Amino acid sequence: MNSLDGMYPDFAGLLQREGSLAGTSWGLFPRPTRGTPSFITPESLLHARECIRSGTVFGLDYPADAFDPGMSLKRGAPRHTIYSSHPAHRDDFLDGYYLQGSSQVDGLRHRRADDVGFYNGTADDRVVEGTPDLGIQEWADEPIVGRAVLVDLDGYRTARGAPIDHAAGEPLRLDLINAALEAQSATLRPGDILLLHTGWCEWFLDLLTAEKQKVRDSRKATGIAQSQDFVAWAWDHRLALLAADNFALECLPAVPDSPYRDSAFNDHGMMHQQLLAKLGMPLGELWRLGPLARHMRSTGQWDAFISIKPLNITGGTGSPANATAIL
Repeated sequence: MNSLDGMYPDFAGLLQREGSLAGTSWGLFPRPTRGTPSFITPESLLHARECIRSGTVFGLDYPADAFDPGMSLKRGAPRHTIYSSHPAHRDDFLDGYYLQGSSQVDGLRHRRADDVGFYNGTADDRVVEGTPDLGIQEWADEPIVGRAVLVDLDGYRTARGAPIDHAAGEPLRLDLINAALEAQSATLRPGDILLLHTGWCEWFLDLLTAEKQKVRDSRKATGIAQSQDFVAWAWDHRLALLAADNFALECLPAVPDSPYRDSAFNDHGMMHQQLLAKLGMPLGELWRLGPLARHMRSTGQWDAFISIKPLNITGGTGSPANATAIL
């Protein structure tokens, strides 16, 4: 029995909450604005030390300008300027730096639920520049640190002679995640950070510029298929954070049978509103998971100690992940 048993309802119980609370975790956590990283307890953090066996370290961030062009229609690469005031001095700055332009963490103010609003019922007029409500600084002041489990979806499918079809933007369903976990003999614990290795980032970055633009214009990208089963699975496993090496964590476009076509109409049926605005679960996108996955495949060790420290920007909607895995 773990220390979270009995503290929080399962997803079916969340759906039974009254009114606008239905399907949400609003008001359940001791620190209301921290969200599902609250599932990481001091006990689970201490157990995460057991994942450090060899002292091998992996940075999980791509360069800030790696996705140029990328899938985003608006986010461009930052412009880096170095200047000097005298011969012995150098300083620099960035222009046009989109905080979610490369490896990133989505904060809780990144998405508003069309039907009930921002997480914890935060008023719309509080989600503006200069206000702290739901800002990314919550996880910079106290970084998200614990045990990560990598699920090698790319390796699992490739080993079976059926590589993931990135050109088609293949939806990846929950049964695939469970099958890969079983094949790895990997188990999830409350408070875990889940890393999904799809191979999409490396596939995309290997394309020629014209091919990248063609993929961007297609609006198709590999990712998790939208389903209530997946949302329930993520909550019931008490996951602290979900991250993947693809553009939006979810597939683009949303699958035709997405249950969120009506409730998340501004997001065209995506799950972001369910995960961020309703459950308070941070999302990681465009993470550099290929080298880590290949190392784990060679050792058979699928967990790691992980530290995620966003930039300390008051009221930020997202941030570079600044994620480090230690094995």
